[in-house]
Amino acid sequence: MPEENQALSPGLRMPEQVATRLERLILDGVFRPGQLLPSERRLCDRLGVSRASLREGLRILRSKGIIDTRQGHGSTVATLLPVGNQSPLMHLFKDHPRTLFDLLEVRALLEGESARLAASRGTSADRVLITRRYREMADYAESAESIDVERLARLDHAFHLAVSQASHNPVLVHTLQSLTDLLLSSVFASVKHLYHLPAPRTMINQQHAQLHEAVVNGEAEQAEQVALEHLSSISQLLRDLEEEHERLERSSMRLEEWQ
Repeated sequence: MPEENQALSPGLRMPEQVATRLERLILDGVFRPGQLLPSERRLCDRLGVSRASLREGLRILRSKGIIDTRQGHGSTVATLLPVGNQSPLMHLFKDHPRTLFDLLEVRALLEGESARLAASRGTSADRVLITRRYREMADYAESAESIDVERLARLDHAFHLAVSQASHNPVLVHTLQSLTDLLLSSVFASVKHLYHLPAPRTMINQQHAQLHEAVVNGEAEQAEQVALEHLSSISQLLRDLEEEHERLERSSMRLEEWQ
């Protein structure tokens, strides 16, 4: 049996320390909702605790609803947020497109800060993942003969999510994850309405490249500025398209005969 680690906090029993450490790993995104936890043997080795303490720690997490355990299948991280953002408020947001611009403002507030933190706090492993997600997105955008809007939107979102995870701020990361469906809708809108236009497509690609470069090079202020400019320019372009559509609609109505 491995020698158990020193207490993390005075007064905490070893099983409580195990639960606390696993909670921190979940908060930090090491273990994600739906992910199967490593085997008991692996967890005992990595945490330096006995199997008895580990099992009691897992029981504490189950009692909090943080993990689910099935006999013979191990333990998985529970779904920590409402599935699919199906609250009445989320339905209202998704059913009224005008909230798109409000959402872009919120994205600017959260993603600008997450880019700054990612550039200053990101580890070498974070930079590897950010680069991987960036290359997946950029390679698809460059090589695909016909762009699948939904696929590109998901690759775009995965890149921005990797940046936010490198902020090492669990509250910020989980706040963004709680808005996944809404965030995807804003990315989808920008890809659908802008990416087929040469100038906006070039702008978006360049901004993504600049954001990637600033974050992996540790340029915090530059990363924040690029993230803010990226979302601000997308918002302005979408507003311009909406205004143009409204002008065309008014002109068309004037041509019709109203009897």
